[in-house]
Amino acid sequence: MNEWLIQNEMTIRLSSFFGILVLMATWEIFFPRRALTASKTVRWFNNLGIVFVNNLLLRWLFPIAAIGFAAVAEQAHWGVLNNVELPGWLSVFIAIVLLDGIIYLQHVMFHALPILWRLHRMHHADLDLDVTSGPRFHPLEMILSLLIKLAAIMVVGPPVVAVLLFEVILNVMAMFNHSNIALPGIIDRGLRWLIVTPDMHRVHHSTVNRETNSNFGFNLSIWDRLFGTYLAQPALGHQAMQIGLNQFREPKYLTLHWLLVLPFLSRQKTDSD
Repeated sequence: MNEWLIQNEMTIRLSSFFGILVLMATWEIFFPRRALTASKTVRWFNNLGIVFVNNLLLRWLFPIAAIGFAAVAEQAHWGVLNNVELPGWLSVFIAIVLLDGIIYLQHVMFHALPILWRLHRMHHADLDLDVTSGPRFHPLEMILSLLIKLAAIMVVGPPVVAVLLFEVILNVMAMFNHSNIALPGIIDRGLRWLIVTPDMHRVHHSTVNRETNSNFGFNLSIWDRLFGTYLAQPALGHQAMQIGLNQFREPKYLTLHWLLVLPFLSRQKTDSD
């Protein structure tokens, strides 16, 4: 089973990526939440361009990827779950929840530490949010994130299938909750008790500092509620709120070259960032 998952990991992940991309992009066309402020063509070309660069780089640097490392950890009996007797389904469930919590803490850390924020601010510099914003991260942040994930696998000891499921869920949910889609209020409020919705995560991409430092979750919403970082709505409402960073509002910062060099620019935060 593990060998089959490792051999087909790329196919599974690519299928989920393009599936959610097409689904959310179609949804955005027919039921958009907000009017876009920047060129969609420019944003899509460069956002997907950085995704392509990231995937090539990570495959080159880490050819076995996270699920391959999980298989190694399982054979070596690294991690808590590899050393306790639990039903398979329970190990998978616990592993996914724990990994999700670790991603939440990682996200908080990337906001709290200035050197990490320099990397992460590329993700926040997008002037609009849509399905392509979800995987839009700087390559250096992607490398650090993978290293953190590998360390988490060593500690948690998740089953290989749990790691693959988590990777797929994380990617799908990131693209879902960054999407520019309109959900009926009653559905949004109900879903928020379990998962991060687009309206919930959009608050996190506000130019207002208090709002930026809220709603750090990518999948499960429990972490923001548990750690007191949950914020229901932006002060100006979803239509009037401004997305992005005040110091990077010129259209040039949407292009691939500037996305790559943005962490190394010295622009300071303004009062409202």
